[in-house]
Amino acid sequence: MDREKELSKRKHPRLDNYDYSSAGAYFVTICTQNRQCVLSRIVGRGLAPAETVKTEYTLFGEIAEKQLFLLEDRYPYLAVDKYVIMPNHIHAIMILNSKTAGASPRPTIMDIVCAYKSLTTRDCKKNGYNEKLFQTSFYEHIIRGGEDYEKITKYIYENPMRWYYDELYAEE
Repeated sequence: MDREKELSKRKHPRLDNYDYSSAGAYFVTICTQNRQCVLSRIVGRGLAPAETVKTEYTLFGEIAEKQLFLLEDRYPYLAVDKYVIMPNHIHAIMILNSKTAGASPRPTIMDIVCAYKSLTTRDCKKNGYNEKLFQTSFYEHIIRGGEDYEKITKYIYENPMRWYYDELYAEE
């Protein structure tokens, strides 16, 4: 199947008529291209206590983390609240507050994630990564209230402990 047909058949997961520049909390998942395990390594196994399962970042994972926090400088109304950098994907809760963007239109969560992926890829290429780093799209979920936020926070925190059972698991 050629690229044009493939893109036209892709499911677009965004809500119709929702303003993705609205203040609120968003749960974002960004996957590496072909789920390559290039961002970190999970040390420890299974559903062990959190203290015995560690995430060790590769150079590219360190760059990914640094770029997450540089987003807060680039977008002053953005806070990266919780996150985990797994071997082949990143989960983050991004909070857009109600501050305005100034004279420019306020970027959407999609604009922010695209900038993140671009800046992270650029820095990884400067450090020897010569392939496409991230998949074309990403997953997002609008967090709807405290219970939803707590469930997602727990999921992020426990993700390294569940690595070998994760749907995004791939051999390292």
